[in-house]
Amino acid sequence: MPSRVLAIDGPAGSGKSTTAAAVAEQLDLPHVESGALYRAITLAGLDAGVELGGQRLVALARSLPIRLDLTDAGFRPEIAGVDVSQEIRSARVTARVSEVSAMAEVREWVNEEVREAVARHPRGAVLDGRDIGTVVFPDAVLKIFLVADPVIRARRRLLQDGRVPDPDAVASEVEALERRDAYDSTREVAPLRRASDAVVLDTTDLSFEQQVRVIVDRARNLFP
Repeated sequence: MPSRVLAIDGPAGSGKSTTAAAVAEQLDLPHVESGALYRAITLAGLDAGVELGGQRLVALARSLPIRLDLTDAGFRPEIAGVDVSQEIRSARVTARVSEVSAMAEVREWVNEEVREAVARHPRGAVLDGRDIGTVVFPDAVLKIFLVADPVIRARRRLLQDGRVPDPDAVASEVEALERRDAYDSTREVAPLRRASDAVVLDTTDLSFEQQVRVIVDRARNLFP
């Protein structure tokens, strides 16, 4: 039987997390953001001043611990019982999270945590990431792969971060996103790729509300 998971994958800046959160709210399902765990373990390593190596980081994550805590609003990342939802979005974490997320030991730990979180909700969950539909839940009942023009992705990322999307900022962000795409697509461990049975959704010309509606309409009868 397919896992009652709606998997939303895609490259950096494609709006996976915000889209997944909105879809989850409309479907009355919990939103599990795997990227929050990668960011949390990166933050913990930076704050502890430890070498960002897979085994060391996983040992740190288990000892603190780092976990996804269930609240009325869904799952949130915690380090040693402290909500770090805002801290994990800092520039210093963003600069190192891709490196950390490529570590096999870290990915195995994150996948275990995510599967445990989903198991606590047999009705289903909405997850987003880069390998949810290919590695974490290959039997997800619905897989969506978000894509968009790099310039559009860059503008959305800047606006999301509260920055002005002027031409220079957009050009710089496009370069950063393309570097991230190349790295994520060519890494040895769980590279970014579309699952063969995923629905590709190009959001270049869609509003946020439109892309959420497209996904909700496809998922509505799958999560009664």
